[in-house]
Amino acid sequence: MENSDFRRAKWAIAALFCFLGFQYATWAARLPALKTRLDLGAGELGLLLMACGAGAAASFPLVAVLMRRLGSRRLSLASALCLVALLAALSVVPNYPLALLVICGDGVAVGCLNVAMNAQGAALETAYGRTAMSQLHATFSAGLLAAALLASGITAATASVPAHFAVAAALLLLLLGYARPGLLPHPDAGPADPEKAPKQRARLTLPSGKTLLMGCAMAFGTITEGAMNDWSTLYMRDVVKASSTVAPLGIAVVSVMMLLARVRADRWRSRWGDGRVVRTGSAVAGLGLALALPAGGVVPTLLGFACVGLGAAAVTPCVYVAAAERGSDALSLVAAMGTTGLLAGPAVIGFVAGAGGLTLGMATVAASALIVTLTATRIPWRDRVPVPAG
Repeated sequence: MENSDFRRAKWAIAALFCFLGFQYATWAARLPALKTRLDLGAGELGLLLMACGAGAAASFPLVAVLMRRLGSRRLSLASALCLVALLAALSVVPNYPLALLVICGDGVAVGCLNVAMNAQGAALETAYGRTAMSQLHATFSAGLLAAALLASGITAATASVPAHFAVAAALLLLLLGYARPGLLPHPDAGPADPEKAPKQRARLTLPSGKTLLMGCAMAFGTITEGAMNDWSTLYMRDVVKASSTVAPLGIAVVSVMMLLARVRADRWRSRWGDGRVVRTGSAVAGLGLALALPAGGVVPTLLGFACVGLGAAAVTPCVYVAAAERGSDALSLVAAMGTTGLLAGPAVIGFVAGAGGLTLGMATVAASALIVTLTATRIPWRDRVPVPAG
């Protein structure tokens, strides 16, 4: 019975992760259509994208309060419903200012769901003594892929954004309906010891040094992920001199390795522990990329990119678990710092590349991964390693 309960809860929480990836990729896939309909320039489109990230990064104070008042289960459901409504609004928004408002609201709702669903994942591991977080993050990637395939199919049939978003909203509601009965009733991901609760609340405005270390690891981990997504193809084309057919393989290699690693990473966590997985993985990512840069050539570069996908895959899931064990306030702050890294990272790498070239920019990505290795040595990881989830 315990095994079936664990599987039911795991797949319910996985549906939330898939939901978030699917919702984000749905509207991102139709940005060209939105750009045309609202008559946006490149700068306005860039600001629209930044509005989502800014909303997510600025949601920390609200998320911390809502997590204490609603708990992760109710906050997950409420923020998911908001995301469905915002997707519908975006399909008919009449002008650019309202589009900015809707996208910013989408970012806030994303921030809420991101914290709540990771709190659910951490609570699942604690309740059943099994690792699952990496596989949950893999379903986010599956949601991105499913949304991209749906967008391609619907666009071939009709150019109507409202029709596309209506189908997507229906699928999102089905995912949410599947998730709702199986979500855990835990109010938040705080520690079991009630004596720690006042300390956790006091850290809302003054986080502890350990929490800041977790936020630092999360920020540099998401900088590594985000920069690879945005700059790998350009590096392959302009520095490695790969053909237009081969250049996109950079992001493909990173994405495939990350997805495969996340499917298997929970077994690594069970065998070696979260701390060792993060330290080793981030070192593999940083050193693999650093060694590939001076080697040059398509094959060494792709091998370096593969190291990044393999090594960085388990960093954010493990840090989310460590932050959740310190309470909902710590989890909210760490998630906000991760979103900030994801938002600011590609821009920082672009600034470095503009000043010293793309090779220096990629070296900065490698340095970011190695910073995660250093911070991971001071983070208090869980003492007991759970048994495997599979």
